[in-house]
Amino acid sequence: MPLVKDLLYPSLEEEKRKHKKKHLVQSLNSSFMDVKYLGCYKITPVFSHAQTVVLRVGCSTVRCQPTGGKARLPLTTTQELLS
Repeated sequence: MPLVKDLLYPSLEEEKRKHKKKHLVQSLNSSFMDVKYLGCYKITPVFSHAQTVVLRVGCSTVRCQPTGGKARLPLTTTQELLS
């Protein structure tokens, strides 16, 4: 009787839902991002799972709002992952 799902090659969606230590290859679920507000030219590094509101120092605009897990970015921001 064959298995219903392939244990050696899980799908990306399935891997993202797992705990960081239950991945096939252990990796973190979090990262740092460069966030740029569309009205400003200043780039702010933000943690993807930030637990506090991140404000820009100059104009006090909100860069990200904390949620239960990942931080939510406003629609007026662009993001880029830091390596």
